[in-house]
Amino acid sequence: MGILHEDVVIIKQTEKEDEATVITINCPDKTGLGCDLCRIILFFGLSIVRGDVSTDGKWCYIVFWVVGKPNTRWSLLKKRLLECCPSCSSANTLIYYPSELLPPKPPDVFLLKFCCHDRQFLLHDVTHALCELELVIQRVKVSTTPDNMVIDLFFITDTRFITFLKQFSTVNKFKLNKCKIRGLLHTPKRKQDTHDHIQAVVGDAMVSCDIQMVGPETTACSHGPPFLIPPSITEHTFSLELLNQCQRGSLHSNHVSVTVDNSLSPVHTLIQIVCRDHKGLIYDIMRTLKDYNIQISYGRFATKGRNDCEIDLFIVQADGKKVIDPSKQNALCSRIRMELFRPLRVAMVNRGPDSELLVANPVELCGKGRPLVFYDITLALKMLNVDVFSAEISRHMIGDREWEVYRVLLDEEEGSSVVRCRIEEAVWSMLMGWE
Repeated sequence: MGILHEDVVIIKQTEKEDEATVITINCPDKTGLGCDLCRIILFFGLSIVRGDVSTDGKWCYIVFWVVGKPNTRWSLLKKRLLECCPSCSSANTLIYYPSELLPPKPPDVFLLKFCCHDRQFLLHDVTHALCELELVIQRVKVSTTPDNMVIDLFFITDTRFITFLKQFSTVNKFKLNKCKIRGLLHTPKRKQDTHDHIQAVVGDAMVSCDIQMVGPETTACSHGPPFLIPPSITEHTFSLELLNQCQRGSLHSNHVSVTVDNSLSPVHTLIQIVCRDHKGLIYDIMRTLKDYNIQISYGRFATKGRNDCEIDLFIVQADGKKVIDPSKQNALCSRIRMELFRPLRVAMVNRGPDSELLVANPVELCGKGRPLVFYDITLALKMLNVDVFSAEISRHMIGDREWEVYRVLLDEEEGSSVVRCRIEEAVWSMLMGWE
């Protein structure tokens, strides 16, 4: 028995503003599918308020109730979710990704370089245009010259791509060879569309705009913390032990309860989570479990009231067994608790006489970062009427984890500790969806 391609993803849009849109996914399972789906939903600016997940390891059935922007392009969202789902022709086989074949060839990186006359909130407007084009910002170098000119370097990848996939079968298993991903930004039409979007945003202030393909080394991860960041700030920002040191009532205060129960199921470990809801909550859970190679057999999550969220997950390890080892239980619970308590790090630091905003988030083991972080940062600063003098995005290996670090040098008229606190709080609230 098969399933029609258009029935793999079904989106039932709500007709009332106070009701959620229902997204149903019915397809073969694969490792990390839930994480990939949640990342796409987050990329479209939607929040999951309720969900049900069920899988037997070969086929999965997922229902998400989502809320968000009224102008969501639902047909495009469905297309992106369909691209993420494994082919239905593999329903009778086990799809897995051997470690020697991971990760697949990374997508092409393009350099968008443009120069224009500066104006207020230009950076956010350009970022918004790139997001509308589904271009993912991998790295940024933005600077303002003394004569009020802006030189922006955006290293981007294109989510609209052509994939060439080689596959071969073994005994009742389906192996995927390295796939070649070619972003459509190499085509003249896609380049022209991008140029036109930037031109529409910048207007007559545009001086030049150029798009060219560059090597992957331009977005490579460097070892150690970002240059010029004080060690005390680095230790505070990136420490995984921060949860135990946090004082009640701080800006990032968010009670998180994670418990393990092996008594309710003979074959599954139950993970129960109670915490305050935030933007990308389910994504943060899914990416953590994916990095730990944990499989969800059944899961249910829902928001309670305005803020609280309750999640029940019946999980197994990669070998299909329960999580019995106490050390593994403690490690998994600690990581989940930390990732939900502070999925991102936000801090204001001194850079000489100026103020610099530092934002960081952990990168998935597959190399993908959190969606729309730079967009939310620039939007929060725009709402505060704070200008940006320069900005930079880079990746750094700190400890045993890769981090995506955003550094924004602010153009403040009058710097004060009160203003700094407001900026940090506003950016944090925007990133968490508490604005």
